[in-house]
Amino acid sequence: MKVTVVGAGNVGATCADVLATREIANEVVLVDIKEGFAEGKALDIWQKSPIIGYDTRTVGVTNDYARTAGSEVVVITSGLPRKPGMSRDDLIATNAGIVKSVTEQVVKHSPNAIIIIVSNPLDVMTYQAHLTAKLPREKVFGMAGILDTARYRAFLAEALNVSPKDIQAVLMGGHGDTMVPLPRYTTVGGIPVTELIDKAKLDAIIERTKSGGGELVKLMGTSAWYAPGAAAAQMVEAIVRDQRRVFPVCLELQGEYGINGVYLGAPVILGKNGVERVIELQLNDEEKAMLETSRGHVKEVMDALDKMSAAPAA
Repeated sequence: MKVTVVGAGNVGATCADVLATREIANEVVLVDIKEGFAEGKALDIWQKSPIIGYDTRTVGVTNDYARTAGSEVVVITSGLPRKPGMSRDDLIATNAGIVKSVTEQVVKHSPNAIIIIVSNPLDVMTYQAHLTAKLPREKVFGMAGILDTARYRAFLAEALNVSPKDIQAVLMGGHGDTMVPLPRYTTVGGIPVTELIDKAKLDAIIERTKSGGGELVKLMGTSAWYAPGAAAAQMVEAIVRDQRRVFPVCLELQGEYGINGVYLGAPVILGKNGVERVIELQLNDEEKAMLETSRGHVKEVMDALDKMSAAPAA
């Protein structure tokens, strides 16, 4: 059982570390373009194995995708962060090129792999990878909803002074400001959250969740990595162990919720075949309106990528 993580930065290395520590695969291959970077991270994780007590072998390589051949799952975290002076379109163009190149290599060496996208902007990078891979949507999807719900659940646990283990929640839509929290589907030990917290506090937590990534950037000067890396690893675990977990993931909607051809977060059953089934919730009018707003925002970014792809080379 082999799992590959492309990108040995903070998110990728954290994902590889969680995969190894939890013994989710026999071998984890870490790939990066920076000479020696993935090798060093993988060696460090491997040297931790006698201390923590796990058998998963971690291997690092520099741009050697042949070493990833036969991977059952591939997590793509590659991409550049947005830098000062860089427009949204610049970021999209740069990272789309990286994701396209990586996806081509992944499909070449592991044609049967399930591909999980973590690269940002998440929704449009999932679109790019799906276009490039030419695989069914069940095998190419993005990690966003698990991270978003984790933040939401963590904030709720703090506010209610309860264990985060007892909180279940669903969020939909795009990753970021236009995500669609669903308080009606949020429970604490089976109790609807609306019975345990007043609306003003709940609304404040929802708003904090929407800007959860931005809050961390302001605090640290860089984006998060522990929670995103662990979230991607949880998706890998559900697939490798055929757990059939119900998770929100980003994928192409094909008629669900009245939406076609747009990549949005939606609850699915995740198992050995990737997305086993998309779950269609019965949204009320307010939730439908929020999802439509999110759809419009993501479609706008997808259209921007399409225009870049269609533009003649300079």
